[in-house]
Amino acid sequence: MSQDDAQVSGEERQLALAVALTGLAGFVDAVAFVRFGGLFVSFMSGNSTRMAALPSQDRLADAAAAAGVIGLFVMGAFAGRLLVQSAGLWCRPALLSVVAALLAVAAVVVSPEAEGAAVSIGVAALALAMGLQNSVLHHAGDAKATPTYVTGTLVNLGHALADTMLGSASPWGAYLLMWLGLVGGAALGALGASRYGAAALVAPAATAALLALMLGALVRRGQPGRPA
Repeated sequence: MSQDDAQVSGEERQLALAVALTGLAGFVDAVAFVRFGGLFVSFMSGNSTRMAALPSQDRLADAAAAAGVIGLFVMGAFAGRLLVQSAGLWCRPALLSVVAALLAVAAVVVSPEAEGAAVSIGVAALALAMGLQNSVLHHAGDAKATPTYVTGTLVNLGHALADTMLGSASPWGAYLLMWLGLVGGAALGALGASRYGAAALVAPAATAALLALMLGALVRRGQPGRPA
């Protein structure tokens, strides 16, 4: 395989990983939205708006819950960054292994009858997992990868379409695929949550574990293992 072919193959893998991660984030967020009454665990723009708007409706507890999720998400991103710096080539498999474990914890702890502390633990595990996930991949070829930031993906899609119309090469197709992956994952997550509740989180947990194994195999074969 030539160097150019290897580069294309690597970019295709990055894009496939980016689409998988956005799909996973959409799935998890939809499960949380259905199971926890409109609370987001992946997309912090929605939680920031809830935190700011709900006090005007005397819903201080809900506003505090949104603020707590934001804090946990930031902690996950913080921990993910540290793990990237410390785990070397194995950081991606390590990150996704932790994500898989946290999703599995949420799936087990939040039973259909769960309330109070069990729900809090589940939400905390999900928010931490989604914060961590953002450190797995930063670029897919020339496209920016934002696994839990759909607004950024859509802005980048609009900019890339404009660049294409103006005659410049742009990765608009990659942004479209990432957005479609997120929407598809959210649709599946909502369907799974309506039928199985938080137990539907077994699917993204297994997906994250499989991705960790696949990326670990690439590291063993000498492929790049650090986030692009």
